[in-house]
Amino acid sequence: MPQRRLVTSRSREPRQRFAEELRQLRARKGDTLRQLGERLGWDHSLFGKMEKGETLGSPEVVQALEHHYGTPGLLLAMWELAAEDHTQFRERYRRYMALEAHAVSLWHFAVSVLPGLLQTAEYAREVLAAGGLEEPELTQQVEARMSRKELLEGPGASPFRVILSEAVLRTPLRNEQAWRDQLAHLMDAAERPNVTLHVLPFRAGMHGLDSTAVKFLRLPDSRTVAYVETAHRGELIEEAAAVEHLLRAYDAMRDQALLPAESRKFILRMLEEVPCEPSTRAPRTGARAATATPPEVTA
Repeated sequence: MPQRRLVTSRSREPRQRFAEELRQLRARKGDTLRQLGERLGWDHSLFGKMEKGETLGSPEVVQALEHHYGTPGLLLAMWELAAEDHTQFRERYRRYMALEAHAVSLWHFAVSVLPGLLQTAEYAREVLAAGGLEEPELTQQVEARMSRKELLEGPGASPFRVILSEAVLRTPLRNEQAWRDQLAHLMDAAERPNVTLHVLPFRAGMHGLDSTAVKFLRLPDSRTVAYVETAHRGELIEEAAAVEHLLRAYDAMRDQALLPAESRKFILRMLEEVPCEPSTRAPRTGARAATATPPEVTA
């Protein structure tokens, strides 16, 4: 049997497929975004965002576009698929968070951004804003993220192991004081008895999770589930063989990572490298009060 030929090169992801269809229909019609806005009565920037996949628009807008382009039923069906796909993504993450609340232990690998459980409010706000969130949802999401940190606090806190790619620590916040506060918070977290923190240095080279952040949950029934995230997607994985494959990649990375004591020295050195105005320098106590440059970390 001859190999089946790919019929179209268009995206199979519903949200992007919907945006592509909007762009092609407008191109065939010969409208500019401004002309489209004037004819349909909405600001032209809305249609630009819809064509970029930044928003889906409302059913009323989609119905007006269908009438304008002469595609009755098509765009609304595509809009519903895109909206359903987005909802399913949120549902999967909500299910992960529900499982997280009952986990008996957690393991994370952060490839580019600190895990939410280790973020300060300032760090969370900048990360979420960079992802496109605006008020009032931005503040709501920051507050929700901060409330989850209770999982690591208190006498009944679950064991938590995290591996941070060096890239996470080489990507500072724009506000230097906020970045100092975040690094100091990370040092404090690493000293908790239930937290084990590793830094995976660049020199460790390529590994099986180069572009994927992953979270593992050990559940009361002894099952382990995983949640993987890329730049645009998240997926809850419960199938045992797939979880085992990810666990092996995680264990291989841990073998290449710095030991916890070396990792704390690494973060301390980065904290001391952040510029700080004398007038805002706060006195510190304990190990982190040392002013001497810590010794070089070796593998």
